[in-house]
Amino acid sequence: MEDMSPVMLGFLGSLVAGSMTAIGALPVLISKTPNRGIRDLALGFAAGVMLAASFFSLIIPSLDASELRYGGTVVPAAIACAAILMGMGLIALLNERLPHEHFEQGREGPEAASLRRVWLFIIAITIHNLPEGLAVGVAFGAGGREGGLPLALGIGLQNMPEGLAVAVALLGEGYSRWRSWIIASLTGLVEPLGGLLGAGVVSMSQVLLPWGLAFAAGAMLYVISHEIIPETHRSGHQNKATLGLSVGLVLMLFLDVSLG
Repeated sequence: MEDMSPVMLGFLGSLVAGSMTAIGALPVLISKTPNRGIRDLALGFAAGVMLAASFFSLIIPSLDASELRYGGTVVPAAIACAAILMGMGLIALLNERLPHEHFEQGREGPEAASLRRVWLFIIAITIHNLPEGLAVGVAFGAGGREGGLPLALGIGLQNMPEGLAVAVALLGEGYSRWRSWIIASLTGLVEPLGGLLGAGVVSMSQVLLPWGLAFAAGAMLYVISHEIIPETHRSGHQNKATLGLSVGLVLMLFLDVSLG
């Protein structure tokens, strides 16, 4: 691992993190399907991990990288703010333009009715998971193994309840246990693509490093606000969701400090 390039580390780290989705979805094969409250608790945990990762693994390192280049002026803050908004804007644009389907809100986007239901789900999860892979890749590209390992571990941990949530949602739509598990597992495999992209971009130019870090954070923050939190509060389980968010946040904070 010490001899690997940051790009390869970013790809492998995001691949491992994405693969944890399959492990998280395993309960749909071997046990009783979790109820909606457990699902919202798991999604809240995922949101907490992503929230902590956005700030402690991405935004703060972005500010530090900018300060080394531009000094302690308004420039680092301006770069971080602009890049965060750009990241949120890109995911919002994808969310608006690509046909997809939320867990409960129904079909959205142009020509959505012409696509089969399973592909609507796959596109939705692709939108959701791509920022996570991008964030892991950027972290490895920026800081090598030390910089990327805590985030990859945290994202991998939150992918487990996320994979379970996806499999349970598909099961509720009438898919078989095996098909639900396979589709949920495949959704995690988009993360290495984002990881390769993120690590490659920041490795080519250190000027882009603070932009890439904050951009990835913005993409993740959009997913938290637009997708995960509204989903966890829709069925009256907001207390469980908030508990999950709190545990996920402090766990990711601990991992970032202790491993970073």
